[in-house]
Amino acid sequence: MSIWKTKPLSVLLNEASESEKGLKRTLSSGSLVALGVGAIIGAGLFSLTGIAAAEHAGPAVTLSFILAAIGCAFAGLCYAEFASMIPVAGSAYTYSYATMGEFMAWIIGWDLVLEYALGAATVGVSWSRYLLELLNKYGIHLNPNFICSPWETLTLGDGTVVNGGYFNLPAVLIVSSLSLLLIRGTKESASINNILVILKVIVVIIFIIVGWQFIDPANYSPYIPENTGIKGQFGWSGIAAGAGTVFFAFIGFDAVSTAAQEAKNPQKGMPIGILGSLVICTILYVLFAHVMTGLVPYYLFANDAKPAATAFAVTGYDFLQTGLIVAILAGYTSVMLVMLMGQSRVFYTMSNDGLLPSFFSEIHAKFRTPWKTNLFFMGFVSIFAGLVPVSDLGHMVSIGTLLAFVLVCFGILVMRKKMPDAPRAFKTPFVPYVPIAGILVCLYLMYSLPYESWIRLVIWMALGVIIYFAYGKKKSKLNNPQK
Repeated sequence: MSIWKTKPLSVLLNEASESEKGLKRTLSSGSLVALGVGAIIGAGLFSLTGIAAAEHAGPAVTLSFILAAIGCAFAGLCYAEFASMIPVAGSAYTYSYATMGEFMAWIIGWDLVLEYALGAATVGVSWSRYLLELLNKYGIHLNPNFICSPWETLTLGDGTVVNGGYFNLPAVLIVSSLSLLLIRGTKESASINNILVILKVIVVIIFIIVGWQFIDPANYSPYIPENTGIKGQFGWSGIAAGAGTVFFAFIGFDAVSTAAQEAKNPQKGMPIGILGSLVICTILYVLFAHVMTGLVPYYLFANDAKPAATAFAVTGYDFLQTGLIVAILAGYTSVMLVMLMGQSRVFYTMSNDGLLPSFFSEIHAKFRTPWKTNLFFMGFVSIFAGLVPVSDLGHMVSIGTLLAFVLVCFGILVMRKKMPDAPRAFKTPFVPYVPIAGILVCLYLMYSLPYESWIRLVIWMALGVIIYFAYGKKKSKLNNPQK
C-alpha cells in the first residue's frame, strides 16, 4: 500500500457518469455563478474593508482587493481546468487525489474543513452581530447570556457591555436552519440562494450609486498613506497586508467546484461559475471600497465592526440603513449556505473513497443529498459558531484556504506533466507561469498572516495526519480494493 498512489482519471470520470446513483445534476451555469457570488460577497466586504483601510492601506484598500483578486484569479484558472476535467464532488481534494496521491488528497481534504466548516462558523458569528443590530433598531433585546461566546466581550447598540455569555444562540440557529435546508435538496437550496444573491447585489449596487454622489475627494488624499516605519502599516507594504486581511472576502469562489457532480454541464458550467463569480465580485469590491473610503476619512473605520453602515450614514438616507443591514444578513446567509454545502460534498467524496466512515456518504432516499453529513456538520459548525470568538476563527479560515490554493496550482503543474493528452474542456493559460504565480502570491499572503495562524494550522494538520494513519490508510478503497 502506497500513500502516494493516485486515483486514475478514468475512475474519477466513471464516478461522474454514475451521478444518477448518487447526487442529482440540477445546477445550471447561471446557478453556479450565483453560488459563487453567494459564497464570496459577505463578511469580507461588509466588515473587513474598513479594518483593512484603517489599519493597513487607507483609500488604497481598492488596490489590496485587486492584489488579493490576482492571487485568486491564478488559483481560479487552475480550479477551472481541474473542474472541467474532473467533474466530481470534492473540489481540491479530488484534484489532489488524481495528481499527488492519496496522502496529499487527505491533507487537502482535512485542510478544507478550515475553509468551509470554520468559514461557515465565522460568518455565522458575524451574522448574529448584524441581527442584533437590526433587532436593536426595533427595541428588541435578547438575553445577554445567549448572544456571545464565554470568551468574548460584546458591546451592544445601546451601549450595554456583555462580558461573555453561555453561547451565541443566533449563530447556532442560523447554521442549523441552513443545514436542514441543504438536507431538503440542492435545487431548493440553490433557488433560495439565487434570491439572496439578487437581493444583496442590488443593495451593494444601490450603496455604490447613491454613495458615489456624496464622495468627498479630500478623503482620497493621500491615496496611499505614508508608511509609519512599521511593516504593514500603510505604504506599499500596507497594501500587501491589506490584501491578506481582505483575502477572506474572496473565500468561497472555489466552493463552486464542490458542486461539479451536481452541475448539468460541468465541462462548460464549472469555468463559467468559478471565473464568472470571481470577476463579478472583484468589480463590485473595488467600486464598493472606493465609495466607502470616499464618504468618510479611512481612519474613522478603526475598530468599526459595521464600516458600511458608518459610511452610508453620511448620505442622509437613514431609511436605507435598515435595508443595508437586511442585505448584509442575506449576504451572510448565502455565504453560509454555500460553505455548508461545500463541506458536506468534500466529506461525501472522502467517505466514498473509504478515507472516512460510510456514514458520511449515505444519500437520503428521497432528497438525494448526503443528509447524515449535513447533520454532522450542523453540530460541528454550531459548536464553533456558538463558543469560539470570531477573531480566532477568521485567520484559520484564510490560511487553510490559501494552502488549498497553493496545492491546486501545484496540481496543475503535475497534471500537465503526467497527463498532457487528457481531454480538457478548459485549459489554464500560460502554464507553467500562471500556476507558479498563483503559488507565489498565495504563499506571500500566507506569510502576511499572524504567527498564531501558522501554529493552529500545524496543530490541525498534525491531528489530520494521525486520523489518516489510524483509519483512512487502512480503509482506503484505492489501496485496499478487496475491502
